[in-house]
Amino acid sequence: PTRMPLYEHFIAEEKMEEITGSRFAHLRNGTEPQKKEFFERYCDFYRSMGYDTVSFEGNIGEALPGSGALGGHKPGVIRSRADFDGYPWDRVEDWYFERFGPDFACLRACMPAGMKAVGGVGGGVFECVQDLVGYMDLCYIREDDPELYAAIFQQVGEVLLRVWQRFLREYGDVFCVCRFGDDLGFKSATLLDPEDIRTLVIPWYAKIIEAVHQAGKPFLLHSCGCIFSVMEDLMAAGIDAKHSNEDQIAPFMRWVEAYGDRIGNFGGFDTDAVCRLPREELQAYIRKIVQSAWGHGGVAFGTGNSIPAYVPAEKYQIMVDTVRTLRGDFD
Repeated sequence: PTRMPLYEHFIAEEKMEEITGSRFAHLRNGTEPQKKEFFERYCDFYRSMGYDTVSFEGNIGEALPGSGALGGHKPGVIRSRADFDGYPWDRVEDWYFERFGPDFACLRACMPAGMKAVGGVGGGVFECVQDLVGYMDLCYIREDDPELYAAIFQQVGEVLLRVWQRFLREYGDVFCVCRFGDDLGFKSATLLDPEDIRTLVIPWYAKIIEAVHQAGKPFLLHSCGCIFSVMEDLMAAGIDAKHSNEDQIAPFMRWVEAYGDRIGNFGGFDTDAVCRLPREELQAYIRKIVQSAWGHGGVAFGTGNSIPAYVPAEKYQIMVDTVRTLRGDFD
């Protein structure tokens, strides 16, 4: 693009409050006027910081009864065939839209002129499975009951596809890019055998991406970890861009040079570097990455992960201002 884009997977609302000097996160779950005020302030933060898009998604884990084994480190709610058979799969779709429909509607009403959202139904197939089962127990089920192992992925995939299809019908107009996050790897490898990802996870990606494409939207995959072993499969499934990079795994330019002629690469700046580097070193680090990557296919710049509450506000501001200076926003 002619305008160098900024992109962030998410920015903690606490960090927005710190930077703006005003509290508003609590308004999201208040009355309808309070919810509207929340989204006005939320969207305006992105606009005022120089973004062209607002990052927002509703995480499906909040509509999965008993979830929390992934993020909350609770025991999995599905540990046996009886648990699986008794789970209320057919009610998840309605619960999801009862929870997030008002948010998406407010987002639509409050979107600044000239902007759209990036996001959608948060949570990918693998992360939803982990949220219901737990990673360790999932590995045990893989060995003890391969049929149940496959069935869990199948059922989660079916639920996610239905939710995405309805989301696109009812709220797709608010979004210019659809995405979900599904961390398939860690520092040195994928979290599952690559063949399991190819046979149990990526086919559901392909179905969801097909629905997104039919709605006229590109699809962005956020996936942390060393996932080079399945990148060709992910691109064959139709992803249009990929986000998440960590310097310990590979510098951003490795992703750009390997895949930039076929998909966009979003991110660039290791969140750890943004947190730790002194001002001048951070500015030099950012300039080097931007100057190396610009012109190598579709890129959008920001952290390689996100802006959680622990990222120093000053460092986040340095990152944004450095990119905006390079694109000519400031004299």
